[in-house]
This record gives sequence, C-alpha cells and structure tokens, in this order.
Amino acid sequence: MGGCSAWAWPELLLLLLLLLGSAWPWVGSAQPTPPGPTHPPGPQLRFRLAGYPRKHNEGRVEVFYNDEWGTICDDDFTLGNAHVLCRHLGFVAATGWAHSAKYGKGVGRIWLDNVNCAGNEKGIGDCKHRGWGNSDCSHEEDAGVVCKDERIPGFKDSNVIETEQSHVEEVRLRPVVSGGRRQLPVTEGIVEVRYKDSWAQICDQGWDSHNSRVVCGMMGFPAEKKVNRNFYKLFTERQQLNYRLHSVSCTGTEVHLSLCSFEFYRGNSSAACGSGMPAVVSCVPGPLFATGNAHKKKQRQQQQQQGQPRIRLKGGAKVGEGRVEVLKSSEWGTICDDRWNLQSASVVCRELGFGSAKEALTGARMGQGTGPIHLNEVQCQGTEKSLWSCPFRNITQEDCKHTEDAAVRCNIPYMGYENLIRLSGGRSRFEGRVEVAVGAGDGDQPRWGLVCGEGWGTLEAMVACRQLGLGFANHGLQETWYWDASNVTEMVMSGVKCAGHEMSLSHCQHHGASLSCRNTGTRFAAGVICSETASDLLLHAPLVQETAYIEDRPLHMLYCAAEENCLASSARLANWPYGHRRLLRFSSQIHNRGRADFRPKAGRHSWVWHECHRHYHSMDIFTHYDILTPNGTKVAEGHKASFCLEDTECEEDVAKRYECANFGEQGITVGCWDLYRHDIDCQWIDITDVKPGNYILQVVINPNFEVAESDFTNNAMKCNCKYDGHRIWVHSCHIGDALSEEANKRFEQYPGQLNNQIS
Repeated sequence: MGGCSAWAWPELLLLLLLLLGSAWPWVGSAQPTPPGPTHPPGPQLRFRLAGYPRKHNEGRVEVFYNDEWGTICDDDFTLGNAHVLCRHLGFVAATGWAHSAKYGKGVGRIWLDNVNCAGNEKGIGDCKHRGWGNSDCSHEEDAGVVCKDERIPGFKDSNVIETEQSHVEEVRLRPVVSGGRRQLPVTEGIVEVRYKDSWAQICDQGWDSHNSRVVCGMMGFPAEKKVNRNFYKLFTERQQLNYRLHSVSCTGTEVHLSLCSFEFYRGNSSAACGSGMPAVVSCVPGPLFATGNAHKKKQRQQQQQQGQPRIRLKGGAKVGEGRVEVLKSSEWGTICDDRWNLQSASVVCRELGFGSAKEALTGARMGQGTGPIHLNEVQCQGTEKSLWSCPFRNITQEDCKHTEDAAVRCNIPYMGYENLIRLSGGRSRFEGRVEVAVGAGDGDQPRWGLVCGEGWGTLEAMVACRQLGLGFANHGLQETWYWDASNVTEMVMSGVKCAGHEMSLSHCQHHGASLSCRNTGTRFAAGVICSETASDLLLHAPLVQETAYIEDRPLHMLYCAAEENCLASSARLANWPYGHRRLLRFSSQIHNRGRADFRPKAGRHSWVWHECHRHYHSMDIFTHYDILTPNGTKVAEGHKASFCLEDTECEEDVAKRYECANFGEQGITVGCWDLYRHDIDCQWIDITDVKPGNYILQVVINPNFEVAESDFTNNAMKCNCKYDGHRIWVHSCHIGDALSEEANKRFEQYPGQLNNQIS
C-alpha cells in the first residue's frame, strides 16, 4: 500500500520537503523549508486534538493539509503512529490510541489511511500511508491519541487544541430538594457545567426531552422523565446564577452534552437567559440503582412481564462493563466488533438499565467469549429500545473470531461507595489491609475500622476490589500482620459472606452490629491484592462428549489412584488386589480465555510432592467431577487435585510459559489450554456403585474459588447421560450458563433416552 510508484508528484514533493525539514525541531505547525530559488513552498501541515470530553493531552487527531482540516482513519493504526503524532502536538510520546471515533466523529476530509509508522520517524510524512486524501473510511473510524502529559522542552504551542470557549467537559446534576441525609444516586436537579474553578448553569430556553435524555445518559440513567419546572422557578428566582450555555440542541443519541450544538454566553452573563431559567433534569434510574420500594416493585413487575433478558455483560470488573452477549435460539453468544460504535454500545447500556456508553470496546478487550458469534456489523441509530431493533448482519463462518468480541463500558450513577472503603499498609495502591467506614450518616464523621479475616476469601475480595474501583481480586487474605501500618485497630465488620456480584461490602451478608470474630487482633484483619485483569477458565464441552467411555480397571492397577482418593469410598472394602472398579473416563481440556494467566494460589514452597505419581500438586482441589440424578442428588463423585497445571497447547502466536517437568512453574497462559487425557490416572469418575438410569454428568473447575477469575458463572459444565449397566451415552454437553433459562429447565427435566439413538 502506498509504494512510491503509486504516489503522485505532490506527495513525493511533500515527502521530500518533510525529509529536508527534519533537521529542524518540530513545532505546532510544521516548519516551511527555508527560502531558496529551487524549492517552491510545500503545503503547511498543522495538527490539533479535538473531540468530546477529554483532557488536554488526548483527543481525535486532526491535520491541516491543503488549507483544510481533516482526520486520520484508524485502519492499521498502531502505537508507533500515536508516538509520531503526539510529537507533532508537542508531547514527548504517546501512552495509547483510540479507534472508532471514540472522541466523536470529525467532519470534512479523511486525509490519511493505513498509516504505518515505526514510531521513531520525524514526521507523519515519513510513515507509509495510502497517500493524502486517499481513503476508504468513514468518520466512524476516526483515530484518536492519548499523549504522555509531558511537553517537549521549548515546544511552541501554536495549535492549542480547541479554545477554552468551545468545549464542555464536566457536567453535574445539583440537587436542590433538601433532606437531612441526601440519598444517592442524585436523579433530579439543575444541570451545571464546569467553568473555570466553579459551576455554571445552562439557560433552558428551547430545552427539550432529547437534551434531558443526553444528560441522564451521562449521569448513568437509561431514561428521563418530566420535571416540575414551577418548583424550580420559585427556587432559582432567589439564587445568584451564572449562565454559561444557551440554545442547547441535542438529537438524543449523543453520548455527551459536548456533542450537541450549543452556544456560549460571552462576557457578563448575569443578565442572560431573559425569561428562561436554569435547565433542570429528572432521570429514571435502572433496576440496580432504584431507590424506594414502590419504584423497585414497579421495575420487578416489568421484568417479570418481559421474561429473561436477551442481553448481558460478562467478564467486566466493574458494574456496567463487560463483553456483550446476546441470546438467540436459546443459546448465548457474542457480537463481532465490525462497525461497533458508541451508538450501538449506548443502546446496550440503556437496555441493561445503565446510562449511555463511555466506551465501545473492540478486539475482545473484556476477554474472549465462547459458543456462537450471533451478530456482526450492528448499526444502531441510538434511539432504539433494544439492540435487537438495530440493523445487523448474521455471521458467516469466515467473518469473525472470538478475538473480535465487542464489549462496552457504560456510564453508571455516582453512588459514593468508594468513599466507604480504603486500603492501608500495602506496597502499592492495589493492595493492603481493608478498612471500612461505619456510621457515616446524618453529617457524622465516619468511624474507620477493620474487617474480620475469618471466612474472608476470593469472592469477598472481589467485592472489595470492585468497591475500591481497582478491578478484580488477585487474593483475599485472612492475615495481614505484614501490613501493620495504620492506627486503625478496631474490628467493625465480621461474618462477611458475598456472592461476588455486589457493589459494596455492605451489600453482602455480615453480622451487622453484633460482631463475632474469634481473633480480633489486627494481624487477623482481612486484606486484598487487586488486579486490573483476571484469568477466566472454561472447559471445552464437546471434547468431554466425544471421549467419554467406561473401563473396568483391575484393582492391582489402582493403588496409586486409591492413595490419591480418586476412587469411591467403597473401594476400601474391596478384596485388593482382586476384582475391578468401573470407571467413567473422559478427557478434559481447560482453556484460559481471560486477560491474565491462571496461577495456583499457593507458592511452589508449599506444593505437595506425590511420590506415587511423581508430581507436585499446586492446588488441593482443581476440579469436581460428579454424577447427579436429575433432581441434583450426587450418586458418584471424584474430586481431582490439579495434578499439574501447564500449557499443553496454545493458540497461534501464543508461547507456552508453564511446564510441570523439573519442578517448573505451574499455570495456564492466556490463550492456552491444559489437557488431561482420558487415559491418565484419576481422569475419571468411579461409577462402580451407580445403578442404571438417566443422570447428569457435572464438571466444575476451581470449585472453591481458590483462584480469582473474571467470571465464575462459566466454570461448570453439564451433560445428560444414560447408563444401562453396561454402556454409557453422554450428550448435550454445555457450559453451565450457555443456554437460556428455558433450555436449562428442559435439560434438567430430561426424561432420559429410550434407545441409544441420540438426536
């Protein structure tokens, strides 16, 4: 692309000029070549950052070429491109870049496409590209950059991004209804924008429901409702007001107020707005944030009428973020990221009860899903009530892979939960002893105290890290004597038991005011180590179905297995070494589809050597294998220690990192899998005592939540099986949360096979 032979003379001339000019330092607008008789002046290049809310060092890149401002397409964009562009803009380097018009769509020409810089070029003209103005992109693909907030010494900033007059970054709702203890979230109030060091109002002349919808979306609410304007008119007549914006006009699909058209008041704005008043907005909170019993009851009724939702988020650390999954033909699947943008992401967010989208993420940024990819090229307008109302293309086999799974980050209401928890004593802000605030109501100063470490585990640590805004939990620690750096010594919370999805520790079960903690010393206070990423293990269900069979194994070949508790308890009463045990054998292939390696909780110093099988166990229990009756009663079980966690195979371009041999490091790398073949010891369930009948085979990975994962709901796999006393038929194997609620009920109420013809 863009070889010399395809370039027109103006491009070659420009490149020559840029190369000649590379001896001079770059400034805000490229230096023209020094005057000389043989060189006509080249076109003047200037660069600027633009777009909706951003800091001064990030935004959509716009380039001034041929007397016209235009954008750069994100095709083949790299961090190397961003480095070169950030230096054009006067920053020392780039820290990131953004695709799919994250900072809003530009206008005018798309000057550059398929730009490919190594990162050390003096200017963008030194990089490969298709040629100026030669592009097959739309403004939905405008590229942005995030520059390191450090200026090049002596840089003359001649292209200040956009003048301070022309953008709106921070917006808030200021509640005016007085209350002794103001409840969060704030759903109604005067709309204010940050101006200099204070807040200013917006004149409501011409204000409509589309504007309110945009503001509510920014505040984390899916919808707006009418507001009692007269009440606020009386209130604001007695206030000193400072108007900043007027003539705001939104379509309702914008994700930020700054994308709407509006005008600024110039000079003294105290007499502005004539017969109007400050814009006031009232928002409808989603189910997770609804306050008041009547509101919650109404939303519950609506959900019951609608049945199971057909869309969900998976793999995100925070509420309102994750990989987008949709339910089609009773099976959950993902969305391909082709043409994925903020409008489509906002429809997802609002459908789930959040506000508009903060980010539309591509490239499986929230981990790879499994199962089918249901939709591609989703193109919502932004007004749709559901993603299913948007135009989309059905997927074909060669279209997409799970490496292209789309994800979202939604705006959610401010709840203030992060102010009620803190960490102390850690080496970084991601770790420490957990301290929580109690009694912070009615204007009182909160009292900080510790959490009892008894029963504290991964699920509780997950909630603490989410509340802190620090991502996932790496570890939940029951002893923290090595983090004794705080003067907080009182235990104020005990018996904490979380399901793992809560937004705050106070939402988990706990003992309340009646504390019960066996060890109240500070060394036994709960602690956490948080991480921005986590692993996500899941079993390859089809392989279980393909490899299941029965073996009658002689007892004299099972001494090692008996020593490692891989047989049913009745094996102890057998006439060793005579006789046999009946074993259901199958292969297990366990994939890590998350964003961090899966590592055993215990360090290698505490791994246990098993002489019989001659390997180290790095986890007490890695999987549970069970045979259940259709009503859930266990009839056979075999827990399985992790013989050894290693990378058996990996996806293309992923290198193996973990190997058991020679006391090697154990784990499963992202993009790799660990294969336990059907023919190795203990890779079975002892079904000697199981009577013929119809059963459910269940395999659960990481059953005790010993190691943190981004998603525990996909750790179970289930199959239907029919056992006639001689043979076994295993079928309908699937990950536990892969089917609709209705399909799961049908699976569990399965009446059994009348023959061995499995449909």
